Amino acid sequence: MTPTEVFSIAGMITMPMWILMILLPKWKVTRFLIDFKVIPVLLSLVYVIYIFQAIQIGGWMDFGSLASVMALFTEENAVLAGWVHYLAFDLFIGMWMLDQNKKLGIHQIIMAPCLFATFMLGPVGFLLFMIIRTIKQKQS
Repeated sequence: MTPTEVFSIAGMITMPMWILMILLPKWKVTRFLIDFKVIPVLLSLVYVIYIFQAIQIGGWMDFGSLASVMALFTEENAVLAGWVHYLAFDLFIGMWMLDQNKKLGIHQIIMAPCLFATFMLGPVGFLLFMIIRTIKQKQS
């Protein structure tokens, strides 16, 4: 399988999970996938494969400077691994937010923008959730 095909497949398995989390967060299938972190685990396996391939091709990765990190993004396997890293961790954070919300009870209409922002802009959605969470906790 080519890196381009893996890139497409990674996106295709991630998108439905986000849709379920936003629209049907309490459905038993959604809860199963969240509780067992099925998609992030699969993405993590893909990450391991491609990060090791990138190391084999380009040697050990240097994260010590911006120029070094930019150089990593010239190797296809490293870029794919980086993208899968984003997909896995953003999804994991979205799942964590829903787990936190079991105790908080934030309405789904308010959670949906947090989840969508996490899907599209990672840390922006996380920050939004943390602000709402703090407000909700102070009200309790």
